[in-house]
Amino acid sequence: MTLAVMVFHVCRKDKKIIDVKVLRKILKSARFVTIAMCMDNQPYLVSLSHGYDEDRNCIYFHCANEGKKLVYLNKNNSVWGQALLDYGYVEGECDHNYATVHFLGKVTFIDNLEEKHSAVKCMIKHLDKNPEPLIVKLNPERLGKAVIGRIDISYISGKKSKGINI
Repeated sequence: MTLAVMVFHVCRKDKKIIDVKVLRKILKSARFVTIAMCMDNQPYLVSLSHGYDEDRNCIYFHCANEGKKLVYLNKNNSVWGQALLDYGYVEGECDHNYATVHFLGKVTFIDNLEEKHSAVKCMIKHLDKNPEPLIVKLNPERLGKAVIGRIDISYISGKKSKGINI
């Protein structure tokens, strides 16, 4: 099944990000992503720590082995997400500095132990300032039990404040 994406034009063309390298850099720099899900016409929104794999153009995340997120995603694996770099409110200008990426994708839960290992390494490298000691300690038995999701990105767009260089 193909997803129909309703594409809107950015009203402020000066804020639109057209360089895919910049969009990917935002995904790699954001501390978390927020994804929107829907089941039976009921929306649900959740923020996730993540790792962005640029080579596969996907986002990895981990979660508990039960709960609302899994119920929603097992019913409908299509998600809309956002990564935000918030540079704060500009005092005296009634403006806000930011860079944001929106993405559409499908979630798959990973069973393959090798991909789980790669996914967790990706997340650790994304989140930790000193990832190597943690990566060395990865336990295959614990990885086998871990619930790891992969969002395969099929559409991406973004915009940023004027003057923000990524």
